[in-house]
Formats: sequence, C-alpha cells, structure tokens
Amino acid sequence: MKKIEAFIRHEAFEPIRLELLELGFPSLTISEVKGSGRQKGIVETYRGARVTNYLRPKVKLECVVADGDVQAVVDTILRHGRTGAVGDGKVFVLPVEQAYRVRTGESGEDVLQARDGAAFERAPG
Repeated sequence: MKKIEAFIRHEAFEPIRLELLELGFPSLTISEVKGSGRQKGIVETYRGARVTNYLRPKVKLECVVADGDVQAVVDTILRHGRTGAVGDGKVFVLPVEQAYRVRTGESGEDVLQARDGAAFERAPG
C-alpha cells in the first residue's frame, strides 16, 4: 500500500477528483494549506503598505491505494495539475505499513476502496 500526497492548485482539484471517481478511487482527504516553494512572493498593498506574501494557497490531496494503483492515480494528478508554470505543486508517494477499518477491525488492502466504479454514485452537480 502507498499513500499519495499531492499539493496542487485549487483549480486543478475538481478535474482530478472527477477522474479519480471514474477510475474507482472515491476516497480522498482534502486540506486547504499554504506553503512556499520556487515561486516568488506576491506583492500586495495592504492599508497603504506594500506586503510580500510568500505563502501560496494550495490544496493537499491524500489517498491510500494498493501498490498496483499508484501510477494511475499519480498520472491523473499530473495530467490535470500541470500548467507548466512555477507553482503547479508536488506529488509524494509514501509507503504504508498497515491500514485498519475502525468499524470492522479489518486490516490490510481489504480496507482500501474497491475499484469497481459502478459501485460508487456520483454526487449531483
């Protein structure tokens, strides 16, 4: 099992989410985060003073998938997240030693979401 952590632009999230849902990966954790990287700070004027903001808003997307599904998820994130400009984000793949379903006590890859896309209903909208 692998945990995929992606830091992406806000506008890239919805296309990524929709494709992952179609591929059978509906389980995601999303956080609004701020960070700094290679992109320069944004200079703004606030109450007459010039302020440089080096922390840029991003979406942190997290999911745990079976080893064989990693490339499909990463490819989806890269395809929809890439604009070619500085600040597109990063994707990290980390090992997961064990996973447990709290409700049943099941463990291992059995707790991961099944890939049968037909089993998931798409949210309206």
